[in-house]
Amino acid sequence: MSRARPINCIIPPYILDKLLDSDDGEVRQAALDTLLVTARLRGERSVRASFAGAAAPGDGRRTVFDCEQAEILVNAVLARPEDGPESADPSVNQAFEALGLTRDFYKEVFQRNSIDGRGMRLDGYVHFGFQVNNAFWDGRQMLFGDGDGKEFSNLTGSLEVIAHELTHGVTDNTAEFEYHNQSGALNESMSDVFGSLVKQWSKKQTAEEADWLIGGDVWTPGIGGDALRSMKDPGQAYNNPQFGKDPQPDRMSKFIHLPDTKRGDFGGVHYNSGIPNKAFYLTAVRIGGFAWEAAGSIWYESLKASSAEDGFEDFAGTTFQKAGELFGVGSPEQSAVLSAWQEVEVPLRGVPTGVARVRSLAANGNGGAGRENGLEALAGQLAALNDKVAGLAKDVAALKGTG
Repeated sequence: MSRARPINCIIPPYILDKLLDSDDGEVRQAALDTLLVTARLRGERSVRASFAGAAAPGDGRRTVFDCEQAEILVNAVLARPEDGPESADPSVNQAFEALGLTRDFYKEVFQRNSIDGRGMRLDGYVHFGFQVNNAFWDGRQMLFGDGDGKEFSNLTGSLEVIAHELTHGVTDNTAEFEYHNQSGALNESMSDVFGSLVKQWSKKQTAEEADWLIGGDVWTPGIGGDALRSMKDPGQAYNNPQFGKDPQPDRMSKFIHLPDTKRGDFGGVHYNSGIPNKAFYLTAVRIGGFAWEAAGSIWYESLKASSAEDGFEDFAGTTFQKAGELFGVGSPEQSAVLSAWQEVEVPLRGVPTGVARVRSLAANGNGGAGRENGLEALAGQLAALNDKVAGLAKDVAALKGTG
């Protein structure tokens, strides 16, 4: 049964819960207000508004509105349309630029026409509510809180946060991953992956040069070097007295089992997204170069080919298959995908645990005697495995079609 799509927001509930325990009364109040706003928006997923003079739909045209710290979108003031002048308000310009960078990334890298693939307009609402510690995607538009000025700065200040939220719209219009349990963690992971890639693309950073952090520019402005999440080291994004230690797992043996409720983060979607996040990071650095090229293409094509209820093993199998289709069976790219999923302990069905070791040794220059023969054997194993994965995908599709 299909579930209603939730309001998507960048700040995990476990961080907002920590803010409720703050010794600072203003921080507690801001956290409470944010939770109340989030709950209201979750119940109003279909919030819509039309504005006279706004940019016409099509080709991903941007329009930014100023809520002036109110929460009623129909009262927001037009601040900057696609063809309008730069605003005197930095928040307006930051939102406008980030919307454009995300749109241009998807168009130039993946030939995707805006978020829905059909030229969806990009509307953003800045100064949403009073000291709201979150940024939201409500299914059609972006809402940006100003933050409380202590634990969060203005949410328009992070490109990867904005790209993260917009990517929920891409997922809505492709795989439609159900927002709970493993499919929900994949939903969150896709947003982290492509949010990070937008930032890397804008800076022209290689996989090795990137910091792989999410939200470092807007969270805890008084603490340097931390972030909401780390794709490179899930579980190591932060560790301080106020928030404790980053709870994200980086492998299946550390998978966090939570109830499929709001209080349980819908089965831990913001927690367990660390596992596929780490798999993408490992894939990208093992391939090398710009992560949006090979690794990003594999993940994007896999997102388009996935189904709403797919779990980690399903998606891992799809990425393996797509890597073979895009770069060749037994290619370094496909081997990188396989070894990455094995390192985070997500098995590919029918694959022995050590099948990627030969490739890993060769990549590190430690293959020694028999290295070429080992790689030839690995290519043969990968070819056979690719056929198995393709066959399983067809069987699953057939079962779903008769379900």
